[in-house]
Amino acid sequence: MVLEKSLPMTAGDSECSYANNSILQRTVIVKSKPVLEESVKNMFKNGIFPKCFTVADLGCSSGPNTLLSISNVIDAVHSLCKENKSEPPEFQVYLNDLPDNDFNSVFKTIPSFHEKMKKEKYGNCYIAGVAGSFYERLFPRNSLNFVHSSYSLHWLSQVPKGLECNKGSILISESSPPQVVESYFKQFNKDFSSFLHFRSQEVMSGGHMVLVYVGRRNPDPRSYESCCLMDLLTNSLHHLAAEGKIKKDEIDSFNMPSYAPNEEEIKKIIQMEGSFTLERLEAFESDMAAIDKPNGKHFEDSAKLVVKTIRAVTEVMLASHFGNSIVDHLFEIYAKHVTEYLSMGNKIKFFNISLCLKKK
Repeated sequence: MVLEKSLPMTAGDSECSYANNSILQRTVIVKSKPVLEESVKNMFKNGIFPKCFTVADLGCSSGPNTLLSISNVIDAVHSLCKENKSEPPEFQVYLNDLPDNDFNSVFKTIPSFHEKMKKEKYGNCYIAGVAGSFYERLFPRNSLNFVHSSYSLHWLSQVPKGLECNKGSILISESSPPQVVESYFKQFNKDFSSFLHFRSQEVMSGGHMVLVYVGRRNPDPRSYESCCLMDLLTNSLHHLAAEGKIKKDEIDSFNMPSYAPNEEEIKKIIQMEGSFTLERLEAFESDMAAIDKPNGKHFEDSAKLVVKTIRAVTEVMLASHFGNSIVDHLFEIYAKHVTEYLSMGNKIKFFNISLCLKKK
């Protein structure tokens, strides 16, 4: 599996697209906004603002969330300039994702974003797309003031090696042997260390990064709170195998390139890499069922939201490995499993970690 071809979110604006099924990600961006605002404020304690403020959003994807974090950064800078009675800077914004990301959809939203900027009298903002993996160098040395990334860094650069014994599972599960857990953590350690190393070359001294993860509370990855979603997806794949639609060894050879770290793992890697200081770390939960149903509707409605959200971020990978023909049927089965799971009184919650880093 070539991950740069299989990791992009479902493109377009169809019913199953990421653009129409990223309300969970939007909720997380909104909840982590205070960390972002405090980070920007701490950058300008001396009241001195650059003439051009350079921002990179890594793993920007597509859809209505793409420019939300950028808007939050610009709003925070302008508020500070207003407080200090300073001339606001111009903004250079870089939107980064893998080459197969739906950049065309992103670029179509830029004119309306510029109109909003003019209406708010925010001045000039120049936006460019940067295609490539954030586990490699992307920008010139010392060129960035601020880096943001939300719900992207749990995706690994590759499927870890040594997962042959993870038969019957497509990610870390309760039944995964210890060597599977170790392989996943080694890959995450390598990738996050690389991320920090390359950003340390690109971010200016004193520059900040705000990173938001899908994380976990429990030290044991096999007890990860949202493993149930991947377990239910695994069960759905085995259902297809029982129907003769796919082969069992196809399931055994498929593993998701994803790892949800806990706080201590993140802190240790930051300390070991050594280029950044951890300024702030916040953890919070997101309840899938309550995201857009505050009054508590029927669990079938919640199941539909969950299934569409998971499909939007896994469909390309699944189709790449199992073929396009099984995708619709797979998620029909998955919807039944998720509905049954919720009907038993279970909840699906995501544990999120938001952190602010400062370049030394």
